[in-house]
Amino acid sequence: MLSIIFSKPNSTKFLSATSQILSSRCSISLQEYQSKKLLQDNGINVQRFLMASTPDEAQDAGQKLMNTIANELVIKAQILAGGRGRGTFSSGLQGGVKLTKDPSIVKDLTSKMLNHHLVTKQTKAGGVLVEKLMVAEALDIARETYFAILLDRAFDGPVMIGSPVGGVDIEEVAEKQPDKIFKEKISFETGLTQEQAVRMAKNLEFSGKNIEIASEQINKLYRLFRKLDCTQLEINPFGETPDGRVVCFDAKLNFDDNAEFRQKEIFTQQDLSETDPREIKAIQLGLNYIQMDGNIGCMVNGAGLAMATMDIISLYGGTPANFLDCGGNVNEKQVIEAFNLLTSDSQVKAIFVNIFGGIVNCGTIANGIVNACRTIDLKIPLIVRLQGTNAEKANEIILNSGLNIIPELDFDSAAKKACAASSSS
Repeated sequence: MLSIIFSKPNSTKFLSATSQILSSRCSISLQEYQSKKLLQDNGINVQRFLMASTPDEAQDAGQKLMNTIANELVIKAQILAGGRGRGTFSSGLQGGVKLTKDPSIVKDLTSKMLNHHLVTKQTKAGGVLVEKLMVAEALDIARETYFAILLDRAFDGPVMIGSPVGGVDIEEVAEKQPDKIFKEKISFETGLTQEQAVRMAKNLEFSGKNIEIASEQINKLYRLFRKLDCTQLEINPFGETPDGRVVCFDAKLNFDDNAEFRQKEIFTQQDLSETDPREIKAIQLGLNYIQMDGNIGCMVNGAGLAMATMDIISLYGGTPANFLDCGGNVNEKQVIEAFNLLTSDSQVKAIFVNIFGGIVNCGTIANGIVNACRTIDLKIPLIVRLQGTNAEKANEIILNSGLNIIPELDFDSAAKKACAASSSS
C-alpha cells in the first residue's frame, strides 16, 4: 500500500484485519489493457498492443505488429489476479505471459490460452476463464523507475511520489532505501508546475533529452489523474528502453467512487467477472460488503466501527468473515438482505451485529434482525449490540422476540461472546 511510505519508518507491517479493507475502497477493477488504453488515449507512452478474443484474431494481431513496429511479441492473458507469468492453464500450458518472435505459432499458442482457466497464486482453485488476450510489442527495459500520484490527507491533496528504484515493491524501497523516495505536494489551485515535473524527472535519474521527455509524461499523467478523478495512479515500472524511449510499462489506476456520476464511461468498464457474487449483490443493495476468510459474520454501521469490530474480534482470537457496513440510512429490507448475505457464506459460524445509532435508528435494525431471523430460520449464534438512538426500545424488541438472540450492551463483552460462539458451533 502506498500510504505506508507516509507512515512511521517502522510501520511496515499491517497486522490488523482492516488492511484488506483499506486497499479495497474507492477503487474499481480494470483489466491491464483498459488501463493502458486510458493512458494511450491521453498521449502517454505505452507499449503498442492489440486485443484478441480468438486464436485467429491473436495471429492477425501478432502478424500486424511484427510487420510494423515489433521485433518480438508478448502475449498476456487478461485477468485481474496477479501471478499470471507463473500460472497454469487448464489446457496444461504453463504461464499466462508468453514471448515469441515467430508470429506463425501465435494461433496454436493462444488456442491453449483462450477459453481455458488460468490458475495463479491469487485465483481460486479452479482458476479464472481467459476470454481476452493482449498481444503487444515486447520491449527490453534498460532502466526501471517508479512514479505515482495519490491523494493523501496528510498533504491535503495530491502528492507525487517517485524513486529511481523501480520494478519492485515501493514499500521495500521505502524500508531499505528511504533516501531513494521523493515526495512532492501538488497544489490543487496551480496544478503540477513544469519546475516540479523536471525536478521529479531528475530525481528519477533521467538524463539528457529524456529529462524533458519524462517531465512531459509526468505532466500528462497528472492531467489524467485530475481528468478521471483518480485517487491513485501508479506506474511501475516507469522505464527507459535501450533505444532511449520513455515508457509506462505497467499502470494501476484507482478512481473515486463518489465521482461515478461524471465518470460513467470509466465505471461501465469495471470488470466484475472475478468479484465474489455476494459483493456484487451488496453493491446492488446499497451495502458495503467485502468477503474475507474468517467465520464470524459482521454487520456494522460505519466503516470506522466496522474496522474496530474486526480488530477486536482478531484481538480475542476470532476471525472476521467479512466487512459489512450497512450505512446510516439502512432500512429493514436492507437488514434482511444483509443477513441473507452473511448466512450465504458456509464458513460463518456466528454473527455479530454491532450498531451505534447516531443517524440510524436502532429500532429499525432490531425489527430487521427479528424479521430476518424468522424468514431465514437462523441456526447459528447471533450476538447483537445496539447502542444509541432508540436503543432501549430496540433491545426490548430483541428480548421480546422469543428468538435465540444474545443481546449485549458492552462492546468488549459482545466481541468475546461472538468469538466463543464461533469456536463452539
